[in-house]
Amino acid sequence: MDIFGTQWSNHWQRISQHWREVVDADDIVLIPGDISWAMTLDEAMADLLAIGDMPGRKLMIRGNHDYWWSGITKVRLALPEGLMALQNDAIRLADTVICGTRGWTMPGDKTDDNDEKIYVREISRMRMSLDAARKLSPDGRVIAMTHYPPVDEQGAPSQMSELFEEYAIGDVVYGHLHGAALKSAFIGAARGVTYHQVSCDRLNFTLYTFA
Repeated sequence: MDIFGTQWSNHWQRISQHWREVVDADDIVLIPGDISWAMTLDEAMADLLAIGDMPGRKLMIRGNHDYWWSGITKVRLALPEGLMALQNDAIRLADTVICGTRGWTMPGDKTDDNDEKIYVREISRMRMSLDAARKLSPDGRVIAMTHYPPVDEQGAPSQMSELFEEYAIGDVVYGHLHGAALKSAFIGAARGVTYHQVSCDRLNFTLYTFA
């Protein structure tokens, strides 16, 4: 990551040090994608094992750079204990259910004709995830993760954010944006949903916590 600037120097050491300082074994740690530069699952194992070695119950979704993420069954079989992967489904931990999908660039920000198809597919995947979450907890707390920003910098509605409102999701965690692009991140509440932007360079490589 150093190629993106000196602010990334020793980024994993900084993240892991803070992680060990603030996370207990029963805490839930959400990782909204872009986990490893590896191209294959075998190549990614060193990174996955390092995350698995950290405290807490860890849940991750796929980011746009996670090319190593192959079929979900294969990924789950390879994961170390305490690290879980979400794809088109949801997981319940104690009284909290977590669901999510990668998402895609916002409508209006498309770069080619294929983007619209991918976005529509990701909307379908998020609905599947939200349906799974509600089956696990019809009236309880659900937290959604998406890699891409689900709203623009003004918090204007999108098909993705409308899903969160339809399912009465209180908290959404997302990443993807880095460096200067973080200026366009929406952080806070919009139409009953609170959006948490957790890119590590925005947080100075510390963990973001919310109750």
